[in-house]
Amino acid sequence: MFRALSEFISDISGGRRDTSAFEENDYRLAAAVLLVHVMAIDGAVTEEERSVLSAILSARFDLSAAETEALVELAIARDAEAVDLYAFTSILNRALDDEGRLRVVEMMFEVAYADGGLTEFEDNLVWRAAELLNIGSRDRVRIRREVRKEAEADGGHKS
Repeated sequence: MFRALSEFISDISGGRRDTSAFEENDYRLAAAVLLVHVMAIDGAVTEEERSVLSAILSARFDLSAAETEALVELAIARDAEAVDLYAFTSILNRALDDEGRLRVVEMMFEVAYADGGLTEFEDNLVWRAAELLNIGSRDRVRIRREVRKEAEADGGHKS
């Protein structure tokens, strides 16, 4: 699945793989890995999820299309190598304040809801990441509710 996603991104970018702009300890890479993991955890990566992932990364980190593609590709590779979430959440804890970490949880839910619903695997993953990011249950549940409402409102307009 990850190979297919990586090939998809490579095809879009014309085969270029310039990922040198993102260092190992770059909080943008750490956040992107968490988002990729949310996208892939339910075993089905949809076009909607890919689009939402790219849009979120591009908008939140002010990246060009090429930078976004490079970040996604690198995040897919890092996610495939990862054994736990701690390596990424620890980078985010060092780099971001409370508001920034709340935004990461929000982005994770946005990717999770991109395909129209939240699976128990996605919800559990966001819960574990939120705990590691020192985000309390009350904030996590509030964010999930807000993102769900937005996703339902957007879904209603697509019909």
